Amino acid sequence: MSFGPEWIVVILVLLLLFGGKKLPDLARGVGRSLRIFKAETSSMHKDDDEDKPSPTVVQGQTVQPQPAPSAQQIPPAAPVLTPEEQARRLEEEAARLRAGAKTADKQA
Repeated sequence: MSFGPEWIVVILVLLLLFGGKKLPDLARGVGRSLRIFKAETSSMHKDDDEDKPSPTVVQGQTVQPQPAPSAQQIPPAAPVLTPEEQARRLEEEAARLRAGAKTADKQA
């Protein structure tokens, strides 16, 4: 890897912005972030591999796993709400909670 004038400028800008004392902490934080990112992506790949059904051998016969039901066969658990609808429902719930808190304060 050759250090061209571009890299020298980048290093100088980093030194000016963060100072010599903060650069090791910055590099350490970037390293931790990269390790966490790599661990998460590898676990995602591992989870994908575990989700794939494998053939099962029962008494000398290979039994293929049954395919998962299609999306058309499974009814949705709840209707999908737009962000605006979610915000409206949260505001309504907050108003109900505030009203309940006011009546509880009056009774106390």
